[in-house]
Amino acid sequence: MLSSSGLLVAVLLAAVLATCEALKEGECEGKLKKPGRRSANLSPVCVTFLGKFYKSLQEHKADMKSDDVEKALLKSCVTAKGKENRFCYYIGATSDAATKMINEVSKPLSYHVPVDKICEKLKKKDGQICELRYDKQMDLSSVDLKKLKVKDLKKILEEWGESCKGCAEKADFIRKIAELMPKYAPGAVTRTDL
Repeated sequence: MLSSSGLLVAVLLAAVLATCEALKEGECEGKLKKPGRRSANLSPVCVTFLGKFYKSLQEHKADMKSDDVEKALLKSCVTAKGKENRFCYYIGATSDAATKMINEVSKPLSYHVPVDKICEKLKKKDGQICELRYDKQMDLSSVDLKKLKVKDLKKILEEWGESCKGCAEKADFIRKIAELMPKYAPGAVTRTDL
């Protein structure tokens, strides 16, 4: 004979199992057996950016009040580039953002909530955040710049935060990249025959 607390536990366990059967088996299995496992559906941009941001707060021994975290996040987003800037835009941390969800990040971070949990909640608020993925990094030491398209050459310069003013031809972009390579990719050897 079960006591009332034992009966309550049995009912709750049955509810959890019923929910798990309704979900995909693999997804539920991961949630029950490995609670610390990060979901594959989370945006690597969200997890990486917020992870770096939280680490910088800890290193600088920042005051972890929600308002201070929000100010630091806004400051960090000013210098963000590429997909990280897009993430900042989605949470409302850029000047041109249409929405404002920054408190969905700053408040949990001030309570030291794990970054992947924050990203899971953001995923529910805005699905675009989940779609953010870093572009595949190009290995400049093994690529022949002459074989790349101008679009790809421009992308390399953009990732470095540089531009090529007055560049009209492909050779101009290649020359600019070769000139900047020691600064941004010191181990890479330029493979061009210009």
